[in-house]
Amino acid sequence: MDPTADLVVDELTRRKVPVMRFDMGDFPQRVTLTAEHDAAPWSGILADAYRSVRLEEVRAVYYRRPRLPAVSSTVPEPHRTWADDQALAGLLGALYALPVLWVNRPEIDGIASHKPGQLPIAATLGLRTPRSLITTDPGAARAFCESMGGPVICKPLMGGPLRYADGRRNGVPTHLIDPAEIDDSVSLTAHLFQEWIDKIHEVRLTVVGSRMFAAEIHAGSDAARIDWRSDYDALTYEPCTVPETVRRGVLGWLDRFNLNFGAFDFAVTPRGDWVLFECNPSGEWSWIQKTTGMSIAAALAELLAEGKTS
Repeated sequence: MDPTADLVVDELTRRKVPVMRFDMGDFPQRVTLTAEHDAAPWSGILADAYRSVRLEEVRAVYYRRPRLPAVSSTVPEPHRTWADDQALAGLLGALYALPVLWVNRPEIDGIASHKPGQLPIAATLGLRTPRSLITTDPGAARAFCESMGGPVICKPLMGGPLRYADGRRNGVPTHLIDPAEIDDSVSLTAHLFQEWIDKIHEVRLTVVGSRMFAAEIHAGSDAARIDWRSDYDALTYEPCTVPETVRRGVLGWLDRFNLNFGAFDFAVTPRGDWVLFECNPSGEWSWIQKTTGMSIAAALAELLAEGKTS
């Protein structure tokens, strides 16, 4: 039930490229694996009730946030957790061993998704980044805010919503900080503080291989001007071109992490400088394609169909 993946499957089908789509969460109860190793990479069959694929014929893997494998609930603990781990190691390990292109390998995606690792690499590649502080010290947070001489924001260090007992899920937005209101709650966990970047708009830059799809994001409300994810209804979009220095930096960043896809978030200052906030290695893009008409799904399908060894 992933409309973003639907777009890619539709494009691959239009190109007559065979596709097997499955959720790792259905393994081993509804997905079966038989893989054999001799002198070559693993061979064998991965199958569910609808499709099957020979491992040696796989060209590429598109990884879209699947659930983790889960054995039958009839298996008692501690054996169930142990068996879940065995299922994950068997399925993902066999797929990892295939000499094929990934978009993206999940273990690399996980490492690349953390902002503390993203920003220094971006800066070494010539991309402008905001001054930032990670701390659990309220005094250090107040001193950083006061040293900026202007507005400061606080934002999550990684993605993921708050999950409430009643089933509600809410994202944690970026918000402006008043240094006088910083209290001891900062010591409860790591916090990320950043200088406020004066901007005329933001840009979502979706990169597929070396192809770039850049869209200006114009905010129509105060909440959206601080964090555009807070008010999607107030946003308008317009395709734009990518400065050459940004293009080189972004491609270098993806190459450093060995990624084939990334969704980058930039602010554009009144002087026209692009300032990188973060990259989402498995970021959403379908709404950008829908609002701008850019052919992101087609680019992904082309990359996967080509299926070069990564």
